[in-house]
Amino acid sequence: MVKSKAIMIGAGLSNMAAAVYLIQDGHWDGKDITFYGVDMHGANDGGSTTDFSNEYWNKNHPMENTTGYVARGGRMLNYRTYVDLMDLLDRIPSVTEPGMTAAEDTRDFDAKHRTFDKARLLQGGKGIINASKMGFNNKDRALMTKLIMMPDSEEEKLDNVTIAEYFADDPHMFQTNFWYMWETTFAFRTQSSAQELRRYMHQMIYEFTQIEHLVGVNRTRYNQFESMIEPLIKYLQGQNVTFISNKIVEDWKFKDTAMQDEITVTGLVVKDVDTDEVENVEVDDDTGVIFTNGSITDSATMGDYNTPAPENMEYGVSASLWKKATERFYNLGTPDKFFDDRNASEWVSFTLTTKDHLFLNEIVRITTQEPGNALNSFLSTTPITPLNQKDINMSIVVHHQPHFTTQNPNETVLWGYFLYPRRKGEFIHKPYIEMTGKEMAQELIGQLSKVDPGPGNIKDKEKEILDSIINNIPVYMPYASALFNNRAKSDRPEVLPKHSTNLAFTGEFAEQPYQMIFTEQSAVRSGEIAAYHFAGVPMDNLVKTPRYDKDPKTLLKATKKLFE
Repeated sequence: MVKSKAIMIGAGLSNMAAAVYLIQDGHWDGKDITFYGVDMHGANDGGSTTDFSNEYWNKNHPMENTTGYVARGGRMLNYRTYVDLMDLLDRIPSVTEPGMTAAEDTRDFDAKHRTFDKARLLQGGKGIINASKMGFNNKDRALMTKLIMMPDSEEEKLDNVTIAEYFADDPHMFQTNFWYMWETTFAFRTQSSAQELRRYMHQMIYEFTQIEHLVGVNRTRYNQFESMIEPLIKYLQGQNVTFISNKIVEDWKFKDTAMQDEITVTGLVVKDVDTDEVENVEVDDDTGVIFTNGSITDSATMGDYNTPAPENMEYGVSASLWKKATERFYNLGTPDKFFDDRNASEWVSFTLTTKDHLFLNEIVRITTQEPGNALNSFLSTTPITPLNQKDINMSIVVHHQPHFTTQNPNETVLWGYFLYPRRKGEFIHKPYIEMTGKEMAQELIGQLSKVDPGPGNIKDKEKEILDSIINNIPVYMPYASALFNNRAKSDRPEVLPKHSTNLAFTGEFAEQPYQMIFTEQSAVRSGEIAAYHFAGVPMDNLVKTPRYDKDPKTLLKATKKLFE
């Protein structure tokens, strides 16, 4: 149903994309679009720690040390599959590179700093592992081929099937170089959805053939907030779009009709985060409501160099609102599948800032590669999984420097994460989730020392490195991998649910045919669909999605890789 105004619940990438498409392709006036959100960046965040000191998710846990930088997470880009994202970024100007669009800025930077990871996997006593060998046996190959060749029409056979269950008769799969790289590149776990793994294998099939070097990975010039989100914000502000931050939409008002399945929003209950004051916002017949119904950074908490990130047991803010809608209507999914199983979704990240390049130079020496080229994952030397197998201890990303526009020339910022935060460190003998920023830095130094070829092991410089650290910010994210949680296809609402007259869903917890989640591609695509629907733009105008899983040359290369 065509509308002339929109209320955006959530101010992340997907809703900002929807606003751009409403303005440019729907020819709307920006003043008719209003955002409500706790913050104005969503999960694509990044900045100095002071930028986050007043965030809702940190208000009860003030930091002792507010120096340095923090990014709760970062996602790699891929031009070949992220076609909707690049279309969006081509529509807005860069905020750091005059005369360029945000897409041209990213392409320019990436062309001059191509990714080629020479140290994708590292292991104590072995150093850099030759990860070009996938390590498959014939059973691995048979099950992988079955997954890759499964047609879209049969995808529902994988409803409520975990990756572990799909490979239940083949535990060897989880000891292959392929699995170590795949789980840490995309943040899959064995208890994640096999359906999601299938979608990734279909849409990223060509990346399967080059995963050991990540040559298909593209990166922004700076962190994703400054290179993608800030340009969107500034463009939308220039179009007179209204941003109302520190506001939580707590509840719905729906129209009572004789048709019990009709979904028509008539009002929103909005609470001020700072004052707890509540207001009722009317939704008239000319207004579409575009709702990002889940966030991987909801309920996140932050620590500092001397303080671990505390656990926040709150159910996700956006998921809580989603849940209230599902209590009224039957076809809007199952939020608990994603937000009620932290064991499957939680992880801890850290952002480390140093006052000089000592630590950076040591990492360059050990990994033999320049900053910006790598996702380094440290493989354990002893069994650490419930099945008594080896797995990854931690992973780090050393960005091209500077990663933030306000960084001093001599400062280094790097990022890392623990996919399984309840496991214990090898050098700091406590669960990762209980570690301070300092202890995480010590654990990282210890892991590097195990693979350090010398001479002069990095462990000998530990005190000097620790003295160089301005801050290291641990962040606990209970829902970081929630979008991969095991589920059925019907557990996510469609972007445009049946019987909805004015409510659309966007983001990583909305169901879209073929699209793989945890990507800026699926986020932008959902916003584009919602915008075209409410603006009356034909869906034929959507950016065309490439299907590499239908390309014979790509499939031939993948088959060859299976046997390396």
